[in-house]
Amino acid sequence: MTSLRACFFMAGLASLALPLSTALAAPPAGRLLAAQCAQCHGTGGQSASGIDSLAGESASELYSEMLEMKYSQDTGDIMHRQARGYTEEQIRLIANYYATLSGGGGGGGNDDGSKGGDD
Repeated sequence: MTSLRACFFMAGLASLALPLSTALAAPPAGRLLAAQCAQCHGTGGQSASGIDSLAGESASELYSEMLEMKYSQDTGDIMHRQARGYTEEQIRLIANYYATLSGGGGGGGNDDGSKGGDD
């Protein structure tokens, strides 16, 4: 009988450990870096304004666009200044993170990449 109690006790401990290990799992690479982007591009990459949504976009396209902004001489746009603050590897992590999120509209950009509205 004691071994049966011990078995149930161990099973109970194991069931508690599963949620704990899930709660302590590391967030996806790039998620923390992408937190800065949420201010304009929306939580989870879903913009609620006229700014482009990033969720579900191609990682290579996002990466290329960010590098273009990073190395551009244009300083009149906030994105050019933001991009300069990241290394190329950090930009790749951010792009990969947004590419893994489901898109689904959420406002912002049009299918052709433009912002829409009165630009």
